[in-house]
Amino acid sequence: MSTHTLLGLSGSLRSGSTNTKLLAEAARLFGDANYALADLRLPLYDGDLENNNGIPDAVQLLATQIVNADAVILSTPEYNSGITGVLKNALDWVSRTDGKPWAGKPVAVMSAAAGRAGGVRAQTMLRWCLTPFNPQMLLGPEIALADSSNQFDENGRLTNAFTEKQLTTLMDTLRASTA
Repeated sequence: MSTHTLLGLSGSLRSGSTNTKLLAEAARLFGDANYALADLRLPLYDGDLENNNGIPDAVQLLATQIVNADAVILSTPEYNSGITGVLKNALDWVSRTDGKPWAGKPVAVMSAAAGRAGGVRAQTMLRWCLTPFNPQMLLGPEIALADSSNQFDENGRLTNAFTEKQLTTLMDTLRASTA
């Protein structure tokens, strides 16, 4: 069995982020893979910055990580019924790089949020934001982790058996799509 390269993008920069924890659990359930969490601490997209200085090194690194990954997993909290500015900014910057890093890339989307809907509106928006890039986006099962701060144990493992089962199915499907 060959080792895959799996890249995670978390819409939250906060230490202890439940979205980052959810990505770590997804990577664990994906199985044999070299997992990396992308750094989305990028400058705000600004056309003048791009025109004057080109693509920032951190953005080019992210685009290269996407290209080199066998699959990408994204998780976002829900901010005011949408995705975070951090995640949208990363998508906007990567769209400015050469080539088409997302084209045909197997992608799984999920969300974790404090509210009872688990970020499902943000997840829908994230899917729309990814659509122009033409990834191979998995449709389900949908992972929208509600009350997310109470869904992990002290080691960062999911405590909800149903969610873990659904996430396992999603990661099995993602792994199969890399073949």
